[in-house]
Amino acid sequence: MKKNGKLIAAAIVVAALAILFAGVWHFTRPSVSQGSKTVTVEVVHKDESKKTFTYHTDAEYLGEVIQAEGLVKGEEGDYGLYIKEVDGETADYDTDGAYWAFYQGGEYASLSVDQTPIQDGDAFSLVYTVG
Repeated sequence: MKKNGKLIAAAIVVAALAILFAGVWHFTRPSVSQGSKTVTVEVVHKDESKKTFTYHTDAEYLGEVIQAEGLVKGEEGDYGLYIKEVDGETADYDTDGAYWAFYQGGEYASLSVDQTPIQDGDAFSLVYTVG
């Protein structure tokens, strides 16, 4: 009987923790903005030349926009879209350690482009980076 009581108590604790974590995630997740938005994406190429793209969209996530517009190409990875090509230029990490760094508002982004919600006026950068 004591074993069953301990198992039930442990199950209740695990369920309570799961509910708590789900609640924290729900209230702290990045918010999405619905409706028309204008966002800019600056691309810094290997030769350090810069190009700025402006998009007007109803999409909720940046990845939707820049993939539909053909700005980026990549493949799904464990952490979201892994960008391999931007504006026709490929970064090949396996060859020379190059990759496309993703910045939001001047700071290194914490999410992949396909998981990053957009708000009207947001500014992003994709920078060819080696190392």
